[in-house]
Amino acid sequence: MKKMNYLLIVTLIASLLLLTSCEEKQQQTVSAGAFIGGTTGAEVTFEPISVMEEGIYTIYDSEDFPLEFILKNKGEENIMPGTATLRLMGPAQEDFANIPSWELSNTMEIEIISEFNPTGGEEIISFTPNNYATYTPDVTGYMDINWNMEYWYDYKTHLIINDVCFKGDPTNDKVCNIQETKVYSVSGAPITVTAVSEDTGGKGIVLLRINIQNAGSGESTIIGQEFDDRFDQIAYSVDEPDKWECKSGGRENEARLIEGNAEIICRLKKPLGEDEVYERGVELTLEYVYRELIQEKLRVKESIK
Repeated sequence: MKKMNYLLIVTLIASLLLLTSCEEKQQQTVSAGAFIGGTTGAEVTFEPISVMEEGIYTIYDSEDFPLEFILKNKGEENIMPGTATLRLMGPAQEDFANIPSWELSNTMEIEIISEFNPTGGEEIISFTPNNYATYTPDVTGYMDINWNMEYWYDYKTHLIINDVCFKGDPTNDKVCNIQETKVYSVSGAPITVTAVSEDTGGKGIVLLRINIQNAGSGESTIIGQEFDDRFDQIAYSVDEPDKWECKSGGRENEARLIEGNAEIICRLKKPLGEDEVYERGVELTLEYVYRELIQEKLRVKESIK
């Protein structure tokens, strides 16, 4: 009986050690490295419209109100002037006065999150820059109005793959290994990287397999193209295009994310010499327009006549 208990304890300890080893190995494949990381890019929030009553912004029909938004950069790509657009949607435009434009863009560069600015840069965008807005129709009792704000912005995700193994002879066990997962660093953005691995693609040819994912709540498309309800789209480029050919689903330098996921495969264009053995980093940039939608309710109550 004691012997069986001893064997059981040894088995449990061995299982725990194996589990810990696997977890450590998995954790080692992802590194913050040069980036803080995260899965957020731009973020838009409503500034207070009025006082809250029962969790709803509430005004009387005789009152006016501001309509302002805070555009924050919560990721690691600067938002350049004019590259983020906010568009008011939902209520009928003719029901409101003193809203000169229902679509505006940022006018300043909005900086990334950093060690010295952990909350990121921001810009206040006002749709009522001169006078507060007013609701013009007659109100009986009260009217609930749903404000919908759609916003989109140009953004990039930066990927650094650490210590890619360049080896002409994959059977050579010196210096580095080709067939394994790789340590990588990815910048904070809604389109992110979930795994990187290296493999052989023929004599002297190495492959990089890069799994990407839409980790945000919005949708993406290639800059200059329309959004597609069937899938997300991105463009991408490798830092040394003369050395690598990158494709996703047969498309070079662009990818379609089906159900939010895609794989990019980068292949060396020229085979390495049999005696070549070294490690080197590889960088990839994902580029896209990202679009999201936020909502807020405003209750307009009938004033006492």
